[in-house]
Amino acid sequence: MNKLRTALATAAAAALGLAALATAPAQAAAQPAFLAASQMPPSSTPWTATQVFTGVPENGGVLCAPYKIPAQNTRYREFSTELDTNGVQVTTVARTEADAVKLVDTLRGVLSGCGPLLEQQNPGLQAVSASHGKLGVEEGAWVYSLDTADPQIGISDIHLFSVGRDGRTVTLVRWGQMGDLEDAPLTAFRTTTKTAVNKLH
Repeated sequence: MNKLRTALATAAAAALGLAALATAPAQAAAQPAFLAASQMPPSSTPWTATQVFTGVPENGGVLCAPYKIPAQNTRYREFSTELDTNGVQVTTVARTEADAVKLVDTLRGVLSGCGPLLEQQNPGLQAVSASHGKLGVEEGAWVYSLDTADPQIGISDIHLFSVGRDGRTVTLVRWGQMGDLEDAPLTAFRTTTKTAVNKLH
């Protein structure tokens, strides 16, 4: 009898171990997926991507949206090229879908008012924000630009932002380089945004 009990216990443990192995990939797949380097807008030099980190970037989020994205249930990946082009994707899973909707609204408000805020915080800086419409992907994504120029030092930068949602998951993508809006790959960035939202789940 003892031998039978031992055999049954061993078989049960083995079955549990196999079940755990079977469910592990499914659990890993439940995490929102991120853009690959090759899915960023085309550049004259190849993009590279970091690993996916837990939390938010060092500045607490992205330009004009510092600390608006909660660190809990948030991950991010940074992108760069050999030139001065860079980017980041920040993705967070909200507690409820209502919380996700609220976060999207908050980020959209911050991005649309980014230019005036920067001018207020940095006298002499010229900054213009613009909305570039909504994209029909999952629960929607919105694209914005920020064009800044500092006449004193003669530097201008252009940034493209997007924020999109799939259920409880919100993702924000930023692309930036030196130059003006006319230098920005707006059409390609829209494609990147759609890819980012579609990859979430």
